[in-house]
Amino acid sequence: MFEALRALFRKSDSKPSQAVHKAHAPKAKPKVAPIRIGEIGEHKINIQLDQLPKECKALNDLLLPNPKSRTGYAQIDHVVISPYCLFVIETKNYNGEIKGGRTDQQWTVSNRFKMYNPLKQNYGHIKAIESLIKGVAAVKFISMVSFTMRCRFSIDSELRKIHSDELVVYDVELSEFISRKLISLKTGTPEPLISAEQAQTIYDHLVQANITDSEIRKLHVQKIKGGLL
Repeated sequence: MFEALRALFRKSDSKPSQAVHKAHAPKAKPKVAPIRIGEIGEHKINIQLDQLPKECKALNDLLLPNPKSRTGYAQIDHVVISPYCLFVIETKNYNGEIKGGRTDQQWTVSNRFKMYNPLKQNYGHIKAIESLIKGVAAVKFISMVSFTMRCRFSIDSELRKIHSDELVVYDVELSEFISRKLISLKTGTPEPLISAEQAQTIYDHLVQANITDSEIRKLHVQKIKGGLL
């Protein structure tokens, strides 16, 4: 009897030890290591955009011609086409206290370093889109800047209020703010401003204008990092 029990415990003990060995094996680490923080952030945003009403169309990572930019292009993280407006979304992956006002040229991160006002940056993105869809529909634009939960805001309070057409949000509340903004716009204007056909035309225009050439995209990023913007 005792021998049988001992044999049983020997068998049950052997499996967990193998599992622990595998869990700590060095080969498991590379599966996570190549993922950049930016990629994780974009994935979280995509999850948020998937939760939007079905009449909304989303586009990600657009590189559009923009003659007014020093690189000649505007790189736009996300665009959401809705029946009432276009949401143009700039995402930021910072860690710390975000300080800045709507009209400030520069914002700061934990008073350690500066970044160009993301609302001004997004304004350039909006103008680039506007130039591509002229004549399609009278479009209202909502500028949104999304930060990770690793940040805390010391910004104009108006930028957190749903009536504003410039909004600063956390990535986990992006779909909530978009949905609330759509409800607010629908209350003021029950009839959609953008028909389903117009929304599709806008979508098609932006897809066709999007530059996918890897060399052009690489050069654009290099110029930005080189301080040309």
